[in-house]
Amino acid sequence: MFWNDDAPPKEVTISDDVVDLLFSIRCREIPVDHVHALSTALKAAAPEIFENNDIVIHSIHMASSAHGWERPDFNTEEHLILSHRTKLTLRVRKENASQIQQQLLGATLDINGCELVIGKAKSKPLSKQGTIYSRHIQCLEDEAEDEACFMQRMAAELKTLGIPIKKALCGKTSLLHTPDGEILTRSLMLADLTTAESIKLQQHGLGGGQDMGCGIFIPHKGIDAVENIDNDK
Repeated sequence: MFWNDDAPPKEVTISDDVVDLLFSIRCREIPVDHVHALSTALKAAAPEIFENNDIVIHSIHMASSAHGWERPDFNTEEHLILSHRTKLTLRVRKENASQIQQQLLGATLDINGCELVIGKAKSKPLSKQGTIYSRHIQCLEDEAEDEACFMQRMAAELKTLGIPIKKALCGKTSLLHTPDGEILTRSLMLADLTTAESIKLQQHGLGGGQDMGCGIFIPHKGIDAVENIDNDK
């Protein structure tokens, strides 16, 4: 954990070059661990846009519990039952958003045997919130049991982006499954970011693998209830 209560610097120019595209989808269920299959299916459906653009693929997410229902364990055998409100989210350059929407509209994907049909999309600007969260950041081999080592690497990556760590909280590890083996990941929350820092980090991500749900930051309700940080994984 890092914690620094220094006053934040003054705001600088904020870039709006990157947006989130939220696609409506028609899909009954999807594996809990689906990011590799989703990435592969999207690239097969529209290879030209993925070859020519840096597209970030969010995992399809649902709340951990609701009305007595609890999300299954994180693996490829268990499934999420999706609602009609569930969205597929891609983070793209604003200038390419229209082309990407058009090329994916109506595409039918096979996600490990689950059919997913892509509908229309709405564009959404990145959050200006100062507390953001990544469910999965790729770990190096020696970081499985060494949280401090992981945090030092995150601090170094943030430094290259010109973002100082003020408050950071590392979460539990989890495994993403791919045909080439398992990928170890950790969750990470960062707080007290300026608007410019928050948006810059959402645009760039950390740790690589953004085309497979890793290193992607989204807004979080806050760092006060730290005991619940991993409840939304």
